Amino acid sequence: MSINGWLQIAVTLALVLAVVLPLGRFMAALFTGERTFLHPILSHVERGFYDAAGIDPAQEQGWTSYAMAMLAFSAAGFAALYAILRLQGVLPLNPMGLPGVAPDLAFNTAVSFLTNTNWQAYSGEVTLSPLSQMAGLAVQNFLSAATGIALAMAVTRAFARSGASGLGNFWVDMTRATLYILLPLSIVVGLAFVALGVPQTLGGAMDANTLEGASQVIPLGPLASQEAIKQLGTNGGGYFNANSAHPFENPSALSNILAIWAMLAISAALPITFGRMVGSERQGWALLSAMAVLLIGGVALVYWAETAGNPIITALGVDPSLGNMEGKEIRFGQAMSALFVAVTTGLSCGAVNAMHDSLTPLGGLVPLLLIQLGEVLPGGVGSGLYGMVVFCVLAVFVAGLMVGRTPEFLGKKIEAREIRLAVLAVLILPLVILGFTALAATLPAALSSLNNQGPHGLSELLYAYSSAAGNNGSAFAGLNANTPWFNTTLGIAMMLGRFAYVLPVLAIAGSLASKTRVEASSGTFPTTSLLFVGLLVGVILILGGLQFFPALALGPIVEHVLMHASATF
Repeated sequence: MSINGWLQIAVTLALVLAVVLPLGRFMAALFTGERTFLHPILSHVERGFYDAAGIDPAQEQGWTSYAMAMLAFSAAGFAALYAILRLQGVLPLNPMGLPGVAPDLAFNTAVSFLTNTNWQAYSGEVTLSPLSQMAGLAVQNFLSAATGIALAMAVTRAFARSGASGLGNFWVDMTRATLYILLPLSIVVGLAFVALGVPQTLGGAMDANTLEGASQVIPLGPLASQEAIKQLGTNGGGYFNANSAHPFENPSALSNILAIWAMLAISAALPITFGRMVGSERQGWALLSAMAVLLIGGVALVYWAETAGNPIITALGVDPSLGNMEGKEIRFGQAMSALFVAVTTGLSCGAVNAMHDSLTPLGGLVPLLLIQLGEVLPGGVGSGLYGMVVFCVLAVFVAGLMVGRTPEFLGKKIEAREIRLAVLAVLILPLVILGFTALAATLPAALSSLNNQGPHGLSELLYAYSSAAGNNGSAFAGLNANTPWFNTTLGIAMMLGRFAYVLPVLAIAGSLASKTRVEASSGTFPTTSLLFVGLLVGVILILGGLQFFPALALGPIVEHVLMHASATF
């Protein structure tokens, strides 16, 4: 590790922190119905959408109606994207004449982009046409991110309101998230990427002559627009298979900083939005502080592990100060690769500027664990916030047990129904991740896709199902996931990780919204203090992390021990 590396990390995080307050307050104003500086430009467009769809924006929805609207919208999005992928060969804007996508891969990809996972079991540049990238993937990048923000706003209103039956209107929340947040930011960030050298064209490819005199076909396409919403929406699906390690998607150190900033901006601002809407901005800062503690800890561990290097390589005479540079872009180095690794998995983004399969065992442990914690650090746009609220409910329950009082959070009594639903939500990830990993580890059809044996092979399987269920989308790239088994089971894991998780969360929101807010008393556990931040961090680590410790011990931890014994896999 070096001072220069830490300065790069600090500057990038400072740029994120600079927008957290204004963006968080803007979103709070937007979702509470206040007029913003964008309303003179966009309010007529917004009303036009409601009129065309026959929606009354003033009509409130209870949690069941809100959930049904979200599920119906998601089902329609899946059907549309699946059709585009299957019919790609006969649709326009296909200059390379690419055929339609196979049924199992089309299912996997449609579910992936629907759930904001953006897992890619294919090479985008040679599999999908510009039309599929734009009308299919990019559209879902917007809509899946907007859906996450809408769900977070529904949960926020449960604490902001007292004795209410409604959580808002899904169609209004989703429209406003798209129109006032994601689209304007994507235009600005997309233009910035173009200025930094990211291509934006409808041309399919260009021919080039290499230094050796050979001919090479270089795919092109609408990269900058896809890159902008890929990062802002914490989607992560790259136009190229190499994702943000590709020089067209991420051409320079400045574009790398912009990519990390875009990943974090909205998700880091949403806790402030939550605090403003519930009437306590300090509460938002408390949530953001807990997120930051664990995220920065993850960055530090990856950075240390990668600069410490591999003793097997060092024994061959390689300078130990070089650390582990395998799978990393020399343009970005270990510091900014470590930051990217932790951010993309602390979020549910999945974009990569280094190959996670090439990380040292402990370096690879961090992204695995950050996903398994529920991706709440700060998590995907929207999904990270409502995931953190679930941990807050559990944290105040633990605090209530300690002091012998009925737990409260933001004036709402947390009772048996809310705790049962919160535990159900928290158990979804380990059930899906460990269940599918255990099944895959026994099947020859799954094991044949591994690039490595032993503990690293287990890590490849564990990472795939963690990434799918956590709606992350990154991978230990040694796994060949484009098979009927993985396309199907990973698709199921993605759906369960998104919808089986959010339904009990909405049920909690519906239950809490109907309760009357009570004033804090001398016996109320304060949830804006450093003590609460510490308790929340502890609950996240214990409930989110210990469930996976045995599997991690058999994977990256064993591999780290064996690495020092010069064993390879």
